[in-house]
Amino acid sequence: MTTHSDPTLSRLFTPRSIAIVGASATPGKIGAMPVSLLRQHGYDGRILPINPRADSIQGLPAAPDLAALDTDVDLVILAVPAAHAAQALQSARPGQVGGAVVFTSGFSETGAEGVAMQEALCAIARERGIRLLGPNCLGYMNVRHKVYATFSPAPANGAVALGGIGMVSQSGAFGAYAYCMARERGLGLSHWISTGNEADIDVADCINWLAHDADTRVIMAYMEGCRDGAKLRGALAAARDAGKPVVVTKIGRTQAGAQAAASHTAALAGDDAVYDALFRQYGALRARSIEDFFNLGYALDTWQQRPQGKRLGIFTISGGVGALMADEAEEAGLSLPEPDAAAQARLLERVPFAGPRNPVDVTGQVVSEPGLLLATADDMLADGRYDALAVFLAAAGSSEALWPTFETFAREMRARHPDVPLAFCALFPPERRRELERLGTLVFEDPSAAIRTIGAVAGLAAASGATSDAASDAASDGSTDGSTNGTPKAASDASTHTSMPPVAASTAPLRDTYNEVQAMDVLRQAGLPVPDCTLATDADTAVAAAARAAGPVVLKVVSPDILHKSDVGGVKLNLSGEDAVRHGHAAILDSVRTHCPTARIDGVLVAPMAPKGVECIVGMHSDPVFGPVVMFGLGGVFVEVLKDVSFRLAPFDHAQALSMIREIKGYALLQGARGAPPCDIHALADALVALSRFADAHREHFSSVEINPLLALPDGQGVLALDAVLIPSAGRS
Repeated sequence: MTTHSDPTLSRLFTPRSIAIVGASATPGKIGAMPVSLLRQHGYDGRILPINPRADSIQGLPAAPDLAALDTDVDLVILAVPAAHAAQALQSARPGQVGGAVVFTSGFSETGAEGVAMQEALCAIARERGIRLLGPNCLGYMNVRHKVYATFSPAPANGAVALGGIGMVSQSGAFGAYAYCMARERGLGLSHWISTGNEADIDVADCINWLAHDADTRVIMAYMEGCRDGAKLRGALAAARDAGKPVVVTKIGRTQAGAQAAASHTAALAGDDAVYDALFRQYGALRARSIEDFFNLGYALDTWQQRPQGKRLGIFTISGGVGALMADEAEEAGLSLPEPDAAAQARLLERVPFAGPRNPVDVTGQVVSEPGLLLATADDMLADGRYDALAVFLAAAGSSEALWPTFETFAREMRARHPDVPLAFCALFPPERRRELERLGTLVFEDPSAAIRTIGAVAGLAAASGATSDAASDAASDGSTDGSTNGTPKAASDASTHTSMPPVAASTAPLRDTYNEVQAMDVLRQAGLPVPDCTLATDADTAVAAAARAAGPVVLKVVSPDILHKSDVGGVKLNLSGEDAVRHGHAAILDSVRTHCPTARIDGVLVAPMAPKGVECIVGMHSDPVFGPVVMFGLGGVFVEVLKDVSFRLAPFDHAQALSMIREIKGYALLQGARGAPPCDIHALADALVALSRFADAHREHFSSVEINPLLALPDGQGVLALDAVLIPSAGRS
């Protein structure tokens, strides 16, 4: 997939001229702060204050309005009340302004009147080709070019270091806090952006632009919601394809959190399980806490070489802490291979009381024998069995006498084992810590945090094979879809991809309701494996169909009004012979008429009894933001209680399908448990891919699909869709 940086955003985020409407010389006013910051930090472009009541602002000549300027302006900062913002922008000549940052609140977040003012502002911007950041936002900073288009006091108290992290936040308050945290932790930023109400430019636009920005290596995003799911998918795909990892803190994980997000901004909180699926699908790391948010950004930016697998070596001077780190490693999905037997023997020969297995415990001997550190690590890493190394040094890191040993160790590790990233867990003074980080070594005070971070980053490589997902990459093909100002946005149709054949057009007519036979027919045409069956409208037809089956059969009531047949006595299993079939047919009809007297009954389905296998459930529902989302889990009546399911956004490929199958806790049952044969995992994946392609191709027609059970047969024997429910979309044409 080929994506391109948006030149309109490049002009906004790298301006050579900035006009501040509402510029002020009064400290504390929002119109004063950007002028002060631009001058304080040495911005070398033109600063153009706009104020009709002043001839000069902070020593710079002021103009009464934008029309009075004798030049075009790359960026306009609107620091005036909401009621005057549209008028201020309208005073510009057509084509004069490239982009605008709107600080002011009082727009769509306040109600109907604010919505109307925001729409009026957007109409002017759209008419004149002006990109809008905000309103109700804290602005942005371009650290390399010293652009401080913000009224946050954070950079006035000290600028963050220049670095490779691009940070974008829907919340200005969180963004300002994150800026200060980055400064305190020594993280270097390329850009810092807050998006506010997102009348035009949203988080997805910023992620996509940062994915193409040469100064950015890592993207950190804080999200409260999303309105355009296709565009966000395209942005995450662009970052993945550019090799730039994305760390996301997405609030609203619980119902209470989702309600808080909705009341705080106009953003849609969405279904959190869908966001989880989105991030997994595109290889973005989801941070569950602020600590994890910064630890992940720190690790991804500091490590020039990231772990290429999940095999971790732990090297410690404390057996107890080593055990703690081992526990954390297991929870983080990391494996702890033992060193080579000869390496263990050499360590014991040198330190008889050492622990030679992984974690490798050399005890405090490393203090009296400095060469032990490098020698043991060299021995551990000699045969390439580790993807990362974590070293716990306790308080020894604060020792001035041992500092040359630790510095040499970090330097030699980088030279001798450049493919094995290193993390220290120790108490180093700040200047020592920074020196180690310059050598590409992570430094943590908390060993548990170190292991959690390593596990998450190592998971990126493990997931890389499953994030190719060519079927969803067309979400950023650059088509327009009615964005605020008519500039390119992501396409909403992600179904046209050369890597996946098109879905065959269904010959089944569209219906208002579908009974099971009709639903199975539709899914058969979609490529899902459906057994042969007969719809019997009377007992004689049922008996004849059972005779043709040459074995036991199942009978099921067929009704568009009954979703859960077993609950109303609508299913009879393992019937053989005419009498059993007739009795079963009559019993089903009697029970259904008793429990659902008004239900329409189309007949009774007769099908051969299925062979033994593992019952799975496969479903699709239409998310209001992201469209069709496919679910997979183990089937049965307790699926809603256990909630052991995984999700992916449709469409997706075979690798993604395998990933979602392996994600569930019950995966071991599919591999073969307690002597049972392993299931046909690849056939399961094929069925998931087929459903995802069908759901995407017919996203306007169906709101829900459920196949329960989808029977997974032994390896090589495929799968069978034994029951299906198909719900048309409301109001479809």
